[in-house]
Amino acid sequence: MAGKSSATPTTYSPSLTGQKKKRPSFLTDSDWVRPDGRGPHQCRPAFLRTGAVNSASGSAYAEFGNTKVIVSVYGPRESKKAMMYSDTGRLNCNVSYTTFATPIRGQAPETKDLSSMLHKALEGAIILKSFPKTTVDVFALVLESGGSDLPVITTCASLALADAGIMLYDMVASVSVSSIGKNLLIDPVSEEESYQDGSLMITCMPSRNEVTQMTVTGEWSTPKIHEAMQLCLDACSKLGKIMRSCLKEAASGPQD
Repeated sequence: MAGKSSATPTTYSPSLTGQKKKRPSFLTDSDWVRPDGRGPHQCRPAFLRTGAVNSASGSAYAEFGNTKVIVSVYGPRESKKAMMYSDTGRLNCNVSYTTFATPIRGQAPETKDLSSMLHKALEGAIILKSFPKTTVDVFALVLESGGSDLPVITTCASLALADAGIMLYDMVASVSVSSIGKNLLIDPVSEEESYQDGSLMITCMPSRNEVTQMTVTGEWSTPKIHEAMQLCLDACSKLGKIMRSCLKEAASGPQD
């Protein structure tokens, strides 16, 4: 299956009415420009492509700035005999990093935790009863780690599941925000994540307006976390439209 993609990366920054944008200050009170030149509430351009792995049931490639991920989906296929009978399907998720994904070898985060979080984010969106006694395997490989890795992995995995024809309640989109001082930076890069006081990641089904996972670290005030949640939800809604557009282009493209 040939890969299908948008011609150019597409931005999906949230737009909250009446909200003033401020440049973040990094450790000092002086104005500071983000490493890639974005505004604090501006997401990185998203490049999405389906059909990246011919041997898989479905696959997708995602590139958000310097964060590059490829996800392969296999199945549904018969569950191992050792597993107990189940009238609903099973989902297995595995996240790994290439040896060259990070600037320093061995610097990649704990993949077992990421695999578990990916499973929780996707499980609520998959209609598991549509493939009883079988298993769907999701393999995510981070080619380059440039920040906000898990949101990109989750988004890419959702696209790969749809490409594989797995029945979903809705697509799953994920966005994170870093809190640095008084500022909120959406879709942070690695350098910003290293300085953050706290982080918030939301994974949701945009069309259903349902959150499948929310992860919070650090200390947050109530007004600040509310603002961060609105930023993430708005960005997820726009990212969801980009994902659907990618699938439509793939479906309408020439068949091999």
